[in-house]
Amino acid sequence: MKKPKTQTYNDGVLAVYKVGNIAAPGNRPKDGLLLKFESIPYEERTVGVTRFVANMQVQNTIEKLLRIPYVNGVSRDDVVVPIDGEQYRIKQAQVIKDVEPKCLDLSLERVASKYEFG
Repeated sequence: MKKPKTQTYNDGVLAVYKVGNIAAPGNRPKDGLLLKFESIPYEERTVGVTRFVANMQVQNTIEKLLRIPYVNGVSRDDVVVPIDGEQYRIKQAQVIKDVEPKCLDLSLERVASKYEFG
């Protein structure tokens, strides 16, 4: 049996947010970012041609591919803010099982208009 590769996360840390109402009670609802997870280490990966073309066919533009340790609760349409400070929407979260520890590959699309933080 092949020994799993040990995964490292040396490229930075990120935070994961969900989009929700950040308006004060009684005010008109306003979408913004609500923190789900913080200080998750990541490794930046190369977006391969196959993944890039497949996403272009469904009008998604994958700008980053980040690998993070497996975190239960990270899901599609959450927003990630890595060390560059930009906001990216998760278009796909894929579990990677052939490395130790188990991890997630996040395919990210840049958010067109930035959200405020709640």
